[in-house]
Amino acid sequence: MSKAWLRTAGQEFFTIAFLKFLIVGGINTFDCSLFAMLLMMLHIDGNIAFNLGYLLSNMLAYFLNSWWIFPEPLSWQRYVKFMISYIPNALIENVIVVVFFNWLGAPPLVSFLLAAVLGMPVTYLLVKWFAFDRRHKED
Repeated sequence: MSKAWLRTAGQEFFTIAFLKFLIVGGINTFDCSLFAMLLMMLHIDGNIAFNLGYLLSNMLAYFLNSWWIFPEPLSWQRYVKFMISYIPNALIENVIVVVFFNWLGAPPLVSFLLAAVLGMPVTYLLVKWFAFDRRHKED
């Protein structure tokens, strides 16, 4: 059973699409962190700033995913599905930010970056399978 799981994981994550997703994720992480840090400079609470930065950066992420990773025309329906597929990621990332930033006192940027890295694999599968309906298609 573990060999089948490893094979499936390899088919999902050792692909050009996942590599592109990591690149877009890096851009998205940078944007989110930049937006959040700028908002904090305006004296907006760190958790609120992170969530606003998250929403702003995901608008760009949808465009990049539609254009480069899973080429599809932009549509409101797919955008809504894309944003829904990011809800688990938002929950995972917010828990990480609360734990590291609020409870452990880690610097905000470290907390934001750690949150992005740890939430990425789940988000990739949800975006691929749900938002772009690529569960059984080639990348």
